[in-house]
Amino acid sequence: MPRTLPPFDPTAPACTPPPGLQKALAFSQDTRREFMQGVNQGLAAAAKDRGLQHRVLVADSDAAKQAEDVRSLVAARTGGVVASAVDSASLGRRLQDVIWSGGYVGTVVAPPATSLLNAPQYLTGKVLGDAASAHIKGTLGGKAKVVLLTQDSLEFLAPRFVALRDSLRDIPGASIVADISPHPVSKDGGYATMRTILLANPDVDVVLGADNVVLGALAALRAAGKTRPNQFLGGIDGEPEAVSEIKKGNSPYRISISLASPVFGYAMGQHAADWLEGKSIPQAMDILPSPLTAANIAQYEADLANPAGVWADPARRAAYLKMYGNICYDSRDQYVNFPWSSERK
Repeated sequence: MPRTLPPFDPTAPACTPPPGLQKALAFSQDTRREFMQGVNQGLAAAAKDRGLQHRVLVADSDAAKQAEDVRSLVAARTGGVVASAVDSASLGRRLQDVIWSGGYVGTVVAPPATSLLNAPQYLTGKVLGDAASAHIKGTLGGKAKVVLLTQDSLEFLAPRFVALRDSLRDIPGASIVADISPHPVSKDGGYATMRTILLANPDVDVVLGADNVVLGALAALRAAGKTRPNQFLGGIDGEPEAVSEIKKGNSPYRISISLASPVFGYAMGQHAADWLEGKSIPQAMDILPSPLTAANIAQYEADLANPAGVWADPARRAAYLKMYGNICYDSRDQYVNFPWSSERK
């Protein structure tokens, strides 16, 4: 059953190290998109620092392949598995097998996991929505044609798009001319969807969504000759291409809400190593949204290049991560098997 987790207690007593497992950390990766490559970057760095073997198995959006990959990791007695699921329903049983073998399971958003990573999704969307609202009021005179490229079909991500709509609701002159989920949710999907939208609405002022689809929308706007200096495009994830656009200074891509994947990947790698030593680790962890603009990108890029430095500095770490609950090998029957969110009341 869903439950609220207390703050993580770093002084909790240790328990039994799991017996008979390989000192290894594997990443079962859903796709090759840059956000997930950043997760692997952090995991690899933590594994190296803690003396763990490191493997990555990319499913390329094939749920059956991913389930078989994780089955092979159980057979190999792999000590730690981090997963970004193609299909959480079909992968769940395999991840439970890892847990019952005694291994660490860390997941990105979807359960089951001994330690689940999520973002406060409503807050993430609100940070982006509020930035767009400020631009509409301050630069566009309170009037804008807005496109929302959503992922409402994913229950874990839907709250961020509720927040976007809430932020825009109080601006009478902001008209949402399209509120649609691209298919696929990718740069190509964003490009194709935006081309269709432009047929009916050739003068779009604001585009919001995940970075990959908004980058596709930007490409469509440029191909149609419809970019303008006063437009506002913004996304979520801190994708490297979005960061590059922001750094240009003359791009309509103005903000990306980063979820700093190398930083949380490094943290999950550290937790896997702690688990294998019998230490108590968090049951869940927030990755806090960081709005990236031209003014603060230099420090952000330095942090991504050195996630170990962020981890070693409590103040910098706290700017990115917040941890909840406690679990170890002896209490692994208390693994998170519900869609956890710190925003759950």
